[in-house]
Amino acid sequence: MVKQSRGDRIFDIINLLLLGSVLIIVLYPLVFVAVASISDPAAVVNGEVWLIPKDITFAGYEKVFSNKEILRGYMNTIIYTVVGTIVNIIMTILAAYPLSRKDLRGRNLITAMFVFTMFFSGGLIPTYLIVKQLGMVNTMWALIIPNAVAIWNIIIMRTFFQQSIPIEVQESAQIDGCNNIKILLKIVLPLSLPVLAVMTLFYSVTHWNSFFNALIYLTEREKYPLQLILREILIQSNMQDMIQTSEESLAKSVMEAESIKYAVVIIANLPVLMLYPFLQRYFVKGMVIGAIKG
Repeated sequence: MVKQSRGDRIFDIINLLLLGSVLIIVLYPLVFVAVASISDPAAVVNGEVWLIPKDITFAGYEKVFSNKEILRGYMNTIIYTVVGTIVNIIMTILAAYPLSRKDLRGRNLITAMFVFTMFFSGGLIPTYLIVKQLGMVNTMWALIIPNAVAIWNIIIMRTFFQQSIPIEVQESAQIDGCNNIKILLKIVLPLSLPVLAVMTLFYSVTHWNSFFNALIYLTEREKYPLQLILREILIQSNMQDMIQTSEESLAKSVMEAESIKYAVVIIANLPVLMLYPFLQRYFVKGMVIGAIKG
């Protein structure tokens, strides 16, 4: 073991203190929401709940799971996320693989045109008019097709193909009679599971948390994703369907509304929280890959 100097020990201590502070700042809100969702709403409103649940109750979860609109929004979000992620992965692969090949003429120009769209876009109104002319307004495809690919993810996947898969392997397969499709399916993709996991994580989290496109393009509540329902609950306090205010006092209605808000936040974020631990190492690797633009 190399003996650390006094300066190195001080540096490590400062780093641990800073990282510990960041961990507390990031983790505490999540812990508080989880604790508040199963605590007495009155104790939460009065500021009596910090880290330990008080007067445990699951009334908020009961009201959430008994509300058909929330369950329908949850199912819609799952459908949008699964279908959208599949489309995203396919489109990203079809764009990244050709750009990774040195024998593609004009690939630098094409890449530059792609990157240009990261800084400049047509704007919301022209995009809406195009979506409307294509007949996708108030359909699932309005949430998927306009965001079918992300340029940043194309760059990440293209860089992975260039840096991690030797061109000699592809040339050997080509000599054996494989065309570009077979090289992609039988050589490149089996060796690209880490970056595919990263792309799946990126795209699925984006779809799961997205609500703005649904707010713009969807008009029927039956097609709303969960995040749009959650937005109404958190911002507009649209609780009439879940709380019988005519039978309860206004104060109790406010208490129940608080418990429902925390319960919905936990339910909405639970799938993502369960997904991250399994893909964390791929996530870190993807960020490192994305740092290399050559």
